[in-house]
Amino acid sequence: MTQIGLNHFLFVSVVLFCLGIFGIITRKNAVMVLMGIELILNSANINFIAFAKYGNFGYQGQMMALFVIILAAAEAAIALAIVLNIYKTFSTVNVDEIDTLKD
Repeated sequence: MTQIGLNHFLFVSVVLFCLGIFGIITRKNAVMVLMGIELILNSANINFIAFAKYGNFGYQGQMMALFVIILAAAEAAIALAIVLNIYKTFSTVNVDEIDTLKD
C-alpha cells in the first residue's frame, strides 16, 4: 500500500496549474479565462496546505490558503461585475473582440 506524500500533492498542483494556464491561453470567453485563474489559485492552495503538512510550518500554510480563498472570492465578484459591464458595452464576452476602451 502506498503512502500519499508531498510528491502526490505537488503533482496534482502542477496538473491544476497547467490546466489553468491552458484555459487562460486558449479560451476566448472571459468567463472561461476567469475559471482558469481560479484553477491556478486552487493549485497554490494545494501547495500551501501540502508544504504546511510536510514541512512542519504549523498553521501558516492553512492561513495562507484561507487568504487565497478570500482573494479568490473577491476576484470572482469583481471580475464578474467587469464581465457584465463589458457585455453591456460590447454585447460580447469574447476577449479578442474587446480592443477599445470607452472614454
